Amino acid sequence: MSFARSIQRTPRPFDKDHASEIEARFSDLAPELRALLSGAAGCSPYLKGLMEREEAWLREALAEEPGVGFASALVLEDGKLDAALRIAKRRVALFTGLADLAGVWTLEQVTHALTDFADMATQKALEFQVSEEVRRGKLPGGDQGDPAEAGGAVALAMGKMGAHELNYSSDIDLIMLFDDERYDADEYQDARASLIRAVRKMSTMLSENTAEGYVFRTDLRLRPDPSVTPVIVSMDAAERYYESLGRTWERAAFIKARVCAGDMAAGERFLEGLTPFVYRKHLDFAAIQDAHDMRLRIRREKGLHGKITLPGHDMKLGRGGIREIEFFTQTRQLIAGGRDKDLRVLDTVGGLAALAEKGWVPLDAAELLTRHYRFHREVEHRVQMVRDAQTHKLPKSPEGFERIAAMMDRDVEVLKTELYEALTDVHEVTEDFFAPDAPTSGPVDEGLSDEDAAIVENWKNYPALRSSRAGEIFKRLKPDLIAKLSGGARPREALLNFDRFLKGLPAGVQLFSLFEANPALVDLILDIAATAPALSVYLGQNAQVLDAVIGGDFFADWPGEEALRDDLSGYLEPLDDYETRLDGARRWMKEWHFRVGVHLLRGLITAEEAGEEYADLADAVVRVLWPIVVAEFARKHGAPPGNGASLIGMGSLGARTTTATSDLDLIVIYDAPGDAESDGRRPLGARAYYSRLTQALVTALSAQMPEGRLYEVDMRLRPSGRQGPVATSLVSFDSYQRGEAWTWEHLALTRARPVAGDDAIGEAVERLRGEVLSATRDAGGVIGDVIDMRARIAEAKGGGGPLEAKVGPGRLQDIELVAQAAAVLAPTTPRDTLGQIEAGREIGWITGDEADALATAYGTLRKLQSASKLLTEGTLNLEDVGQGGRDFLCRVLDVADAEALVAKVEGCVTKAGNAVEAILARKPGEVAA
Repeated sequence: MSFARSIQRTPRPFDKDHASEIEARFSDLAPELRALLSGAAGCSPYLKGLMEREEAWLREALAEEPGVGFASALVLEDGKLDAALRIAKRRVALFTGLADLAGVWTLEQVTHALTDFADMATQKALEFQVSEEVRRGKLPGGDQGDPAEAGGAVALAMGKMGAHELNYSSDIDLIMLFDDERYDADEYQDARASLIRAVRKMSTMLSENTAEGYVFRTDLRLRPDPSVTPVIVSMDAAERYYESLGRTWERAAFIKARVCAGDMAAGERFLEGLTPFVYRKHLDFAAIQDAHDMRLRIRREKGLHGKITLPGHDMKLGRGGIREIEFFTQTRQLIAGGRDKDLRVLDTVGGLAALAEKGWVPLDAAELLTRHYRFHREVEHRVQMVRDAQTHKLPKSPEGFERIAAMMDRDVEVLKTELYEALTDVHEVTEDFFAPDAPTSGPVDEGLSDEDAAIVENWKNYPALRSSRAGEIFKRLKPDLIAKLSGGARPREALLNFDRFLKGLPAGVQLFSLFEANPALVDLILDIAATAPALSVYLGQNAQVLDAVIGGDFFADWPGEEALRDDLSGYLEPLDDYETRLDGARRWMKEWHFRVGVHLLRGLITAEEAGEEYADLADAVVRVLWPIVVAEFARKHGAPPGNGASLIGMGSLGARTTTATSDLDLIVIYDAPGDAESDGRRPLGARAYYSRLTQALVTALSAQMPEGRLYEVDMRLRPSGRQGPVATSLVSFDSYQRGEAWTWEHLALTRARPVAGDDAIGEAVERLRGEVLSATRDAGGVIGDVIDMRARIAEAKGGGGPLEAKVGPGRLQDIELVAQAAAVLAPTTPRDTLGQIEAGREIGWITGDEADALATAYGTLRKLQSASKLLTEGTLNLEDVGQGGRDFLCRVLDVADAEALVAKVEGCVTKAGNAVEAILARKPGEVAA
C-alpha cells in the first residue's frame, strides 16, 4: 500500500504561513500528501526545513510503499562517509516524522526505524575508523580480518537504543569494548591505543555538528568507571569491574544492552558472560529499594519535586513520566529475570507484557502502563519534533501547548486533561510499587512480656540484621510482624520459632525486601514458625527456597517424576560447568523439597502422598545427575568401558519410602570384562574406573557446597558391606547373590530397584533378583536368622520413647524385617512393605488378623514418621514441638488430641509387636509351600 493510502491522521497547521509555503511547493502531489506536509510544516519548523532541503528525494520516497521509502533513506550517497551519514540522518528523521504524524507507523515501528539507522551509522563509522587504523599500520595484526568486525571492537547499544526505542532527539548511549583475547600480550598496548583513537574519531564523526548537520550525539559514559577509563575498555577489565563493583543501576542498564556494531560474536559472548551479574539466581527484591533511591535522587538533582503541573513538566523524568514506567518494568525484570528467562525482554512494552503473562504485574496495571507509555512517547516525540530539540519538557506557554495539540490534531484542553490523567495514573501505580504505605502500629514491644521483649531486642545482634540497610528494611517490617506473632493462637511458640529462623539467617537484605514486597509470605513464615520448629530452622539456613513460593506454581498439583526430571534437566542445561550444575541441582532440589514439606504442613497432601513426592524427587535427582557425573568423569578417563553401569536403589529409595531426611541407599553394578580399560587420556581398568566413578557420584550427591548438599549416601548394602568394593561387576554380583550372600542381604534385595544408568544392566539385575528370591530355601533358617537380626537390632539401638516410629518392637523396622522375610519365603517378591505382608499372608505364614495389625501399624507409623521429620531432627517429644506441632500431628493421624495420639500409636504398636512375636514363633513346617 502506498504512503498516501496508508495515512490515518493529519496534523493541523499551527503556523499558517509555513503551511502555505509547503503546500505551494508540493502542489502537484495528491491532496492527502499535501495536507500532511503542510500540516507538519505548520507545526514543526524543523520538518519544514528538511522538506525544503530534501525535496527531490522526498517526492520519490513518498511515491513508494512506506518500507521502500524508508529503505531509500538508508542508502548512503557517494562521497565522504561523514557527509553521507548526515544526509541519511536528515532523510530518516523526515520520513519517520511524517510516518509518525500520519499514523502510517505505530510507535514501535517509528522507534525501530530510528534505531535501525543508529545501528547502521554506528557500524559504518566504527568500521571506517578501525579500517583507517589498519591502513595506517597502527593496529597490530595486519588486516585484522573482516572489516565489519572492527578489529575486535564492539559497540553495545544501551538505554533506548538497546531496546529499539530511540526518539527523535535521542543521544545514543554506547559502551565500547574490545576483545583483548584477539591480541597477543606484546600487541595489547598498541591495539588498545589504536582502538581508543578509532573510537574517539567514531564519536566525533557521529556527534559533530557540521554544515550537513549531525548524525547522533554519542554518549560513551555508561562504560565502567568513566572518569578514569578510556573511551573503549577491554572485555576482561569490564568483566572484572562488574563482578566486583557493579551497581544496581548498571544491572538495570544491561537489561536493555544489545550488540549493535563491531565484532558481534565477541559482543554476544560478553553479554552472555555478564548474565549472572544482571540477573541474580534468587529473586532480587532488594532491587526495589535501589530503584526507589535512584528515582528520588533524580528528582532531587533535577528539581522535580512537588505535585504534577503541566507547564514545563518533564515527560521523561518527572512524576508519572516515562522513566517511572521504565524503572517499574526493569526492576520487576531484575527481581525475577534470574529465574525466568522469558522476562529478559529488551523493550518496555514487551517487558510489561511478559511480566503480566507470568503474573509479576497485574494485567490491568500492565495494560494501563503500556497505554500511557505509548501516549507519553507520542507527546515526547511531538515536543522534540518542533525544532529537533533534545528536550522532554512540555511547553510552558499557552502557544506552545496549542502547537503540540495541533500537531496531534487534538483540542488543547482535551489534551491537557489526557496528559494530567495519564501522568497521575502512572505515578499512582509506580509509587505504590516503589514506596508502599508503611505499616501503622504502636510500639513494637506493646503487649509483650519482658522476656519476649528481650528476645525481640536481641534480634539486632543477629547476622541478618547487622547491615544498616537490612536494619532499615526490617524496622519497617517489625511492627506488623510483632502484631501477627502476638495475635496468633500460640504467640509464645511462634515467637521462639521465628527467633530460631531469624538467628539462622546469614544475611537479611534480600529476604526482608522479599517480605516487604510480599506480605503474604510473612504469613507463611509465621505459620511455619507456629507449627514446625525444624522447618523454621531449615528455612533460616535455606531462605532462598522462598523464591519458589512466589516465583512459580508453588501450590499447583505435583507434576510427577518424569516432569521433575525434565524440569531439572532444563534447569541445569544452560549452566556452564560441572560444579555450577551440582550447585544448581542443590538449589533446585531444596525448592521442591520445601514445597513437599509446606504442602504436608498445610494439609494440601497426605503423609502417604508426601512419601511418594519425596521418592519422585530422589529418583529425579539421581537419574539426571548420573549422566552428568559420567560425562565429567569421562572427560579425563574416557567413556565407561564395557556396557556401562546401573544404579540400584536399596532400602527406602528402592521401596520408594523416603522421607524429608532419608539417606539414599545405593549400589552400583557394572558390566565389563575384567581386562577392559577406558580409552581416555588417563585410562583406567574396569574395576578402578567404576569404583572411582561411584565415588564421584557419592561426592556429587553428598558433598557440602555453597548451596548445601543433596543427600547423604549409604552404600553399606553392597556385597560384603563396608568390606566390599564400592562398585560390583554384574558377574560378581550374580555369583555373590547366588552363593555367598547372607540372609540379611537377601532381605535387603527384596527392596532393590534399578534407578538410573544402563537399562539392560538394570533389567539383568531385576531378573537376578527374581531368580534369587524365588529360589527354594530353608524357611527355618531364614526365620532363625531374622530372629537373630531382630535381637541384635534391639540390643544395639534400644527404644526411643512412645512416639518412636522406626526402632523397637512393633515399629517400622520390626514390621519391615518380617515383611521382607515374607517376600523371601514367598514365590512373589514385591518391594513395598504392604505388598510383602500380603505375600506372607498368601503363603500362610501370616494370618489375616496379623496382616491387618501389621498393615495398620505400618500406615500409622509412616504418617507419624513423615510428619515428625518436619517438627524435629531428634526424638519426637510432644512437649518440645509445642501446641502447633501437636495439632499438626493430630491432624495427620486423624485424632482429637495428644492423649488420643499417644493411645493410637501405642495401641497399634502393641498389636503389631504381638503379631511379629507370633509370626516368628511359628514352626517352619507351618509355612505353606
